[in-house]
Amino acid sequence: MSLTIADLKKGEAGVITDSSSNDIPLKLLEMGCLPGNVVKLLQLAPFSDPMYLNINDSFLAIRKETATLILIDKINE
Repeated sequence: MSLTIADLKKGEAGVITDSSSNDIPLKLLEMGCLPGNVVKLLQLAPFSDPMYLNINDSFLAIRKETATLILIDKINE
């Protein structure tokens, strides 16, 4: 079973393994949402959408719908 950014809980981190979906906005890729980069879930808005993330020292908020398109391997801390 593949995990996505949407599967992270607050404080958890993962390494992006695939972000090749055509439905991912180009702006996210430009901001570092690429395979090999570390992503950490910092905060969830009410109703869990959007998600506030740290990706390689860049802070951004993405919708949960978009987060389900980005595959990760969870980092065990």
